[in-house]
Amino acid sequence: MSRPFLRDLLKAVRRHRRLLAGMSAAAAVYCGMTALSPPAPPTVAVLAAARDLAGGSPPTARDLRTVRLPAAVVPVGALQPGSDLTRRVLTGPVRSGEPLTDARFLTPGALPAGQFAYPVRIDDADFTSLLQPGDRIDLYAATSTPGDPATPLASGVRVIALPTSSASAAGSSGALVVIGAGRDVIGRIAQAAANTRISFALTPDTS
Repeated sequence: MSRPFLRDLLKAVRRHRRLLAGMSAAAAVYCGMTALSPPAPPTVAVLAAARDLAGGSPPTARDLRTVRLPAAVVPVGALQPGSDLTRRVLTGPVRSGEPLTDARFLTPGALPAGQFAYPVRIDDADFTSLLQPGDRIDLYAATSTPGDPATPLASGVRVIALPTSSASAAGSSGALVVIGAGRDVIGRIAQAAANTRISFALTPDTS
């Protein structure tokens, strides 16, 4: 390295010493802050709703997405990616982005052997606001003909989910209530729903 080059370099350093000093100080501060900054908190992958979901049915793959949350804020009972939800019924509506927990679903074994989850459209949506999962109800089919008595359809069936808390979507009257029942009861209800209005009465839970 030639002496003229060294002299020119020293002159340049002296001429810009304030700038170089500032840059050195900034670099030192940055390095210090980086060294002192706490590491990013560990995260956990959990299942969340990919869109608004109604209750009363199992979510499909397109209803779900995986999100990562700081471990400290993961809800108790949060479901992990890969959880089998094909036979797990949502007990109520879920908002898009909400992490899914086991409390949002019917517990395994909630339906006795030989029973199935079946959605029943109750004629008066306001009546369904009186219900909550676990209630037992009697179901009746009523016609609009004056003097015709209501026909009993089922006695003491258990409410297992309430997909909506108010009137259903536009174009549909009443509100859905998901019950647990056997095939024979479901068959009677399905037949009656095609031609009559379905109502219910609360019954004592004697179980």
